[in-house]
Amino acid sequence: MRGAWLWPSFVALTLADGILLTRLPFYGDGPGGVVPGVLLAGFANLFCVAVLAPFVGRRLRRRRPDLPKLIADDYAGTALVCLLAAGLLTAGLLHRPAVREEQADRRAQFAAVQGYVSTQAPEYRHGLGLADAMRLKSDLYRTCVPGPDPKRWLCLFVETDQHPAGLSLDSDRAPNDTYRIHGGFN
Repeated sequence: MRGAWLWPSFVALTLADGILLTRLPFYGDGPGGVVPGVLLAGFANLFCVAVLAPFVGRRLRRRRPDLPKLIADDYAGTALVCLLAAGLLTAGLLHRPAVREEQADRRAQFAAVQGYVSTQAPEYRHGLGLADAMRLKSDLYRTCVPGPDPKRWLCLFVETDQHPAGLSLDSDRAPNDTYRIHGGFN
C-alpha cells in the first residue's frame, strides 16, 4: 500500500489547485471561478499523470530496478501532481503584486471617472454602475459610461500612473465593445 498515493493526491490536489487558481492566479484574474479552476487543474493534473508520469516512472525504474512499473509510475505521478501544485502556488505568489497593482489601477480609474461625472457630466450619473473600462496600455484605460442616448457614451482616457489619475475626454463616443471595430487604439 506504500505506492497507492497517486489517486488520492490527484483528487485532493485537483480541488486544491482549482481553489488556488481562483484565489491566487498566476495569470490575469485567473480562470473566473472555482469550477473553471478545478477543470483547468484537473486537465493539468491528468496531463501529468497520463503523459509525464510514465516517462518519469521509467527513469525512476532505471535508478531503482527493484520497483515494479506500477509502483514507479504511481510514485512519479504523485510527485508530478505535487510539483504542479507547488509550481502553481509559487507562480501565484510571484504574480500577486501585479494583481494588486491592477486592482489599484482599476479603483483609481473608476474613482476618477466617478469624480468627473459628478462634477462635469451629471447626466451620466445613472450609468456609473454600467461603466465599462478597457485597458489600453500599462497605466492607460478607456472608460465609457452610458448616458441617455445609447449611441453616445461618455468616454474618458484615464492615466493611472499619476495621483490623482489623469483624465482626458475621448471624442469617440462609441462604447468599448465597438471601439476596436471602429479603428480605435490597438
